[in-house]
Amino acid sequence: MSDPHEPLAHGSISLRMYPHELPAEGVIAEMRAQAALAEAAGFDGLMTSEHHGGFRGYLPNPLQAAGFLLDATRRAWAAPCPLLLPLRHWTQVAEDVAWLAARFPGRVGAGLAAGGLAQDFEMADLEFESRRAAFRDALPRLAGALRGRCEPPLADDAAIAACEQHPVPVVCAAQGPLTARRAAKLGIGVIYDSLQPPPTLGEVSAAHAGAGGNAPRILIRRAWIGRPPSAEVEAQMEFYRGYAARDAQSSWGPGNELVGGDSGEQLADGLAHALDASGCSALNLRVHLHGLSPATVRGQIERLGSEVLPLLRRRLQRRPRDPLGASS
Repeated sequence: MSDPHEPLAHGSISLRMYPHELPAEGVIAEMRAQAALAEAAGFDGLMTSEHHGGFRGYLPNPLQAAGFLLDATRRAWAAPCPLLLPLRHWTQVAEDVAWLAARFPGRVGAGLAAGGLAQDFEMADLEFESRRAAFRDALPRLAGALRGRCEPPLADDAAIAACEQHPVPVVCAAQGPLTARRAAKLGIGVIYDSLQPPPTLGEVSAAHAGAGGNAPRILIRRAWIGRPPSAEVEAQMEFYRGYAARDAQSSWGPGNELVGGDSGEQLADGLAHALDASGCSALNLRVHLHGLSPATVRGQIERLGSEVLPLLRRRLQRRPRDPLGASS
């Protein structure tokens, strides 16, 4: 069985990290401080994500940002998740991830996505419409390389060679059954959109498991303990609606913006229910919202650690390793 403290593992509970509206040096310092706080609070790992051109709430290189966070912590894992694979050649991604894993053994994972924002591709002089085909071609190659399964000259890289004995865990973003089945055939896990309702995700998880997938399926949910910041939540949703494709918005469920609770027990119950309904085996939480102060976000991290994570872990321990019954 996998250790929940390993990157992107079954049973893991991680925190999604975002930059605040600060000068660049302040962004890095605050993210590192929140990473250390999250580790002390009991989170297993940290995730960073990607957009370009100063897109609000994101950084351009999630792998570099993961390295900043790993350097600020002692045990927590970190993963660029998602990293937009079609923006870079897969061999270079493989080398970069493998060398970060060599620097921080057992603490690095990788989550990959095709991308959904045209600006990211326009800035790289790449065709936005070709991203899915490029992703389908590169994903199996990258997943193989991070297990040390590739041909020279890439196989001659020392960090890539080390992946044969110490593979880097990989997941890919999935919004439907087709991608989930592809991930299962590659032996990798999946991570879901934060706004899709758990019952819909349960169908995607069933497709992953039905195709032989026994790697983790990761649910992303915004979580809040106490009175939620309703104005900031609605502003964030309006921001999403302003750029997300219509086909993506059609899969969003009403009331899935946030799982809240007045008490740790209530929030733990809500998150456990979402995990059960979605068929997921790991959880990634988000507390950051545009407009919230660093102090407010830090306060939520601390409260989640003291009031929610212990209860949620006990609930996870009572569940099967894979809630859909895939073999170990």
